[in-house]
Amino acid sequence: MEVTGKTIWITGASSGIGRELALKFATHQNQIILSARNVEALREVADAVKIAGSEAIVFPVDFSDADRAQETASDHMAKLGRVDMAIHAAGISQKATVQENSLRVYRSVMEINYFGLISVVKTVLPYMLEAGNGSIVAISSVAGKVGSRNRSGYSGSKFAVCGFMDCLRAEVANQGIHCLTVCPGYVKTNIARNALDSAGSPRGTSTPQIEGGMSPAQCAERIYHALRKQKDEVVVSSGVNSWAPLLNRLFPSLLRKVVAGRDM
Repeated sequence: MEVTGKTIWITGASSGIGRELALKFATHQNQIILSARNVEALREVADAVKIAGSEAIVFPVDFSDADRAQETASDHMAKLGRVDMAIHAAGISQKATVQENSLRVYRSVMEINYFGLISVVKTVLPYMLEAGNGSIVAISSVAGKVGSRNRSGYSGSKFAVCGFMDCLRAEVANQGIHCLTVCPGYVKTNIARNALDSAGSPRGTSTPQIEGGMSPAQCAERIYHALRKQKDEVVVSSGVNSWAPLLNRLFPSLLRKVVAGRDM
């Protein structure tokens, strides 16, 4: 599949994987709709997209209220009249035990990671069904395949993303719509710094695993190739983390022993 001359909506486009995907697609003369909360950062990305030769539209959206996000996005997309690809890269993490976490933390993480994805899909799906083609990309995580301690909110939301995408893929398989689930491992972004603590506040510090992870640009490159090959799912990781989903299927008891005493 060629990704040229498309209208592409990317959430979480102000930084990290979303930003790098926007810059990657920008080199192929696309119209790119950039969404996130940080308007100033979106404008900087938009300038880079234009320099690379594509059209950029800054469209701020806050997925901490998925219902409102869908309402706002639906109005915006109605004016455009088409969307060929939607990528939900907006996301948030958390780090605390089940005992420590408040319900508010679980709801906050699910709202952005899971219900945010649903709001994106509900917005773009009518256009894709009418056109008989399109691509929907969800950024899940290796944590959406393998659970580990202190990540119950994040991992639970990403498992939900994987399950939702499996169901969506089955529903639209014969209607020309491609669904790709991306499961990154450690990528050097601000996700750990912005992760919520047990009270729902950003932790403000990264982790050695994240700081030693692959670059967002490398991750975006691998996602791009998975899209071109129209894969259903891709694990984008390196080292032991890249084997975790497979080990979880083949040797679940062994993997549980490995992750029991460490953070993933």
